[in-house]
Amino acid sequence: MPELPMHDRKDIVLPEPPEDVRRRLDDATGRSDDDERRRAVGEVVAANPTFLEGWAELAHLGREPIERYAYARVGYHRGLDALRRNGWGGTGLVRWEHPTNRGFLRCVAELRRAADEIEETEEVERLAAFLVDLDPDWSDDHA
Repeated sequence: MPELPMHDRKDIVLPEPPEDVRRRLDDATGRSDDDERRRAVGEVVAANPTFLEGWAELAHLGREPIERYAYARVGYHRGLDALRRNGWGGTGLVRWEHPTNRGFLRCVAELRRAADEIEETEEVERLAAFLVDLDPDWSDDHA
């Protein structure tokens, strides 16, 4: 099946998470102690397992490469599920310019970083291409 031209690919915009969940994540990430911050973010995610920004933050805060990889992998798959629920059929654009897409895109970027750390070269290359396919204006400065 040929790739759709860029102008024929619709933008997918994920819905806003509940305000109280976002506020709890902001409070958790504001903790000064690394262990306390990780624990608090983990509590937010445990109570809201579809909250992609939480998974991305856990991946970012992970202590070891495989821990970061595992958190990012879960967020990546949760994100694919969310995209499909919102009309993505594998060809739509998921742009950084839409703030609600950033949790998913961060999960993909964190997964790519963690895959690089554990020397999963093919996955690193596939994820790098996927990010650009999702958002042709992708920059690693985003995540």
